[in-house]
Amino acid sequence: MDVFSLFALCGGLAFFLFGMNTLSTGLEKMAGGRLESLLKKATSNSFLGMLLGTAITVAIQSSSAVTVMLVGLVNSGIMQLDQTVTVIMGSNIGKTVITWVLSLSGIESDNFFLRLLKPESFSPLLAFIGILLIMMSKSDKKQSIGTILVGFSIMMYGMELMSDSVAPLAGNEKFQHVLVMFKNPILGVIVGAVVTGVIQSSAASVGVLQAIALSGTVTYGMAIPIIMGQNIGTCVTALLSSIGVNKDAKRVGVIHISFNMIGTIFYLTIYCIADAVFGLPIADEPIDALGIALVHTIFNIATLLLLYPFKKPLEKLAYVIIKDGGDEAEAEYSFIDVRLLSTPSVAIGECSSKCNSMANLAKETTICAMGLVKSYNEKDAKTIVENEDHLDMYEDKLGTFLVQLSGRNLSEWDNASVSRQLHTIGDFERIGDHAMNILEAAQEIHDKKLHFSDNAKSELDVLFNALGEILETTMEAYCESSVFKAKRVEPLEEVIDYIIIEIKTRHIQRLKNGECSIELGFVLSDLLTDCERISDHCSNVAIAIIETSQFTYDAHEYLNVVKRAGNKEFEDEYDSYKEKYKIEV
Repeated sequence: MDVFSLFALCGGLAFFLFGMNTLSTGLEKMAGGRLESLLKKATSNSFLGMLLGTAITVAIQSSSAVTVMLVGLVNSGIMQLDQTVTVIMGSNIGKTVITWVLSLSGIESDNFFLRLLKPESFSPLLAFIGILLIMMSKSDKKQSIGTILVGFSIMMYGMELMSDSVAPLAGNEKFQHVLVMFKNPILGVIVGAVVTGVIQSSAASVGVLQAIALSGTVTYGMAIPIIMGQNIGTCVTALLSSIGVNKDAKRVGVIHISFNMIGTIFYLTIYCIADAVFGLPIADEPIDALGIALVHTIFNIATLLLLYPFKKPLEKLAYVIIKDGGDEAEAEYSFIDVRLLSTPSVAIGECSSKCNSMANLAKETTICAMGLVKSYNEKDAKTIVENEDHLDMYEDKLGTFLVQLSGRNLSEWDNASVSRQLHTIGDFERIGDHAMNILEAAQEIHDKKLHFSDNAKSELDVLFNALGEILETTMEAYCESSVFKAKRVEPLEEVIDYIIIEIKTRHIQRLKNGECSIELGFVLSDLLTDCERISDHCSNVAIAIIETSQFTYDAHEYLNVVKRAGNKEFEDEYDSYKEKYKIEV
């Protein structure tokens, strides 16, 4: 093999890998948050889990990425180990799809319509269309489609370049001598595993084999063991991702490699015995790109059929290899595992789930704190302190992860989701802080045996009820991404401001009449300030929901528009809330 052919082969592989990465990125952006919602459905239904594993692998074109994703989800405590087994099995089927597309390069015919199926015929046109979409379209979806088309075209160009670089080697004696070595099935498995492990992509490894096969120098006897070895090599990425995770997450990698190794050992043994006893004539027949795709698919389906009934034993084997207990300290569950950054759409889905939990925790903590003003007890007080600590942790870890995530290549919708989460987690944390302030006020009232007048109690009841509704509406709007509910927040926030002014005015009058003490006045003032701040933060959250749904964020502009005279929708909502939370004379 001359040095220029080697350069061409390396260059072709580089184009192929770059194109595949670009294609995968575009497909993932198109899939968006649906990947995360699909994985959540992989529960006790093993058949559904297998189908989901297949679908997700087709969507992102990488079984290794799916397994890394599963390691991250298990390490975060989001999925259980038994949920991953059939997803892994399905991913082995999904990865065969790209090999069928690559096999189109082997089509040889003078028929015009058959020649159109060859990638070298239509790839340039797809690349041109893709570039036009990327450069001229403002739609994020169309740009993602353009990225997919360009990525596919680059990948197929790399395939063609590799094929052309090995074509002159068909009559080269040294090359033929090297190929003879691969008739040893053990060596074939090792080479397939090593090459795939180095480039960390079974699809790329199979693509290289298909390119070489187009020269007519590769036989079925050489290709079958190599293809089996490629399935083992694809596990390297998952094993590397299992470093530094908890034991269940390590077991995901063990299940992945056990599945492929058992299938390889079983079917390689059958193949070798059959060839030795019957002298399989197909072993010496040349294999083409289509034949490689067929063998690759048959092997993976056969492995699935062999091991599908043994899902539980595979899981138990993982427990045998990675034992519980021992001297080694168990790695802690991650809040959200950094491995999920490799699949941003899944990471965004998990961040969204955590933000929803944070929103509900902030609401429940505040409502609990308001209840303590009326009736204090140590148990609820302790819960509020613990919840506030959790909210601080949420903000710290979510903020760090979301900043990392924002630097990834995200779709317009995913960008809006990250923006909304970054804008709101601080508000949730501050609501928790104000709930703590309300707790401190309640504790002071309890410890000093202070008592509000009946009128003051009645006024606080009205305020707390309004505050409870704005919290409920805001958090529902956030968790449901409901713009309709978010638009109901601002009128209620205005009413709460009005209620607070009214309570302050009445309190001053009671002070003048000697119906309230200065000490209670300070406590009441603190409570009113915290209630006002909580409603302000609810307003911030609602604005973030509305503005990011339009892929913008301008809080001042929104408030100017919504409060502008003549906004009937706002005025009607405001009047309705004002009547509902009217303080009786």
